[in-house]
Amino acid sequence: MNTSVAEALSVVLLLVMLACAVVRPFGLSEAAVALPAAAVVLASGAVSPAHVRAEVDRLAPVIGFLAAVLVLAKLCDDEGLFHACGTWLAHNANGPYHLLVRVFAAASVTTAVLSLDATVVLLTPVVFATSRRVGARPKPFLYACAHLSNTASLLLPVSNLTNLLAFAACGLTFTRFAAVMALPWLVAIATEYVIFRHFFADDLKASSQPATRTEPPEIPVFVLAVLATTLAGFVVTSAIGVNPAWSASSGAVVLGGRAVAQRRATIVSIGRAAELSFLAFVLALGVVVSAVTDNGLAATLGHVFPSGAGLPALLAVAAFAAVLANVINNLPAVLVLLPLTASAGPGAVLAVLLGVNIGPNLTYTGSLATMLWRRIVRRGDVEVSLVEFTRLGLMTVPASLVTAVLALWASLRVVGT
Repeated sequence: MNTSVAEALSVVLLLVMLACAVVRPFGLSEAAVALPAAAVVLASGAVSPAHVRAEVDRLAPVIGFLAAVLVLAKLCDDEGLFHACGTWLAHNANGPYHLLVRVFAAASVTTAVLSLDATVVLLTPVVFATSRRVGARPKPFLYACAHLSNTASLLLPVSNLTNLLAFAACGLTFTRFAAVMALPWLVAIATEYVIFRHFFADDLKASSQPATRTEPPEIPVFVLAVLATTLAGFVVTSAIGVNPAWSASSGAVVLGGRAVAQRRATIVSIGRAAELSFLAFVLALGVVVSAVTDNGLAATLGHVFPSGAGLPALLAVAAFAAVLANVINNLPAVLVLLPLTASAGPGAVLAVLLGVNIGPNLTYTGSLATMLWRRIVRRGDVEVSLVEFTRLGLMTVPASLVTAVLALWASLRVVGT
């Protein structure tokens, strides 16, 4: 097939895949469109079988890890972790400003430890119910879940699928990755919080309530112990060169075995939590993106992609990644950009990560998590305005991105790679 025709076909299929992931026509899963699209680019010659095999080999460990984390997050929910979180949010909540601090803390930790999917799917409904329970307007807290599912996913390799891809590309250990990203994570969250207090000042003042007296939460000690052990396992497996998916799987087996033994779950119900259709979508997306890059996009971006390791270069790389994430979604963006950073070192890889994680807060289509969040919020009869979402994004994204890159630059010099 002619290269230009192959490029056009690949781009069209990529856009169709992303659009269907947002709209879900006829209730179809993401994989229902993505798998045929991958088959088309392979059958048409837009991507070679060798490149498909290479992409599958690259993504297989990442997808396995993602499956284990999704199961672990769902089992934590079944064990009452998020119910306890909701009780803690409401317990002696001293008005909406105090509640906003707690929501930021809960969303940041949940995203970092259990991934952004847990924040969007499991924590957002809890936050919505809690805000109504204490008489606060829910909008500031729901938007916090959306933004922090992206921004707060900077800390650990397990926090986001984009992190898993960058982790594989940057050559850092689990602990070194976390050490370098800790300061950018904190700075970006703090920047978001300051802007949120200003942007939602009217909502927060209008819903000011006296402290809500409730029973203290019942702490799920067993679940927290399993999570702590699993996180320690991530550190150990990374240090010895073993895929951290083994640690995540072990945590899921412990919680899953307990749930099955107590007849609160079945192996089938636990298996559904792995979201096989989404995993298939990710794999098919990698194949189609490979076709897009092979037929000209990689060469084109290579001419304009910023180079260098200094602060100006890191700022340019992060901005470039943020723009691309909002144009083609952050997951395809990281798949396209990581090969371009191969010779630039870990700093450039992590700058790309800042761009593709913080940048999607600008538009609904910037990340799959934001698309999913929008559907969940609408189920609660809360209307989210595109104009308002974009206005908030225009205030938070540039500020968070610049401060996070500055923090990354400082962290690279203090912690090193």
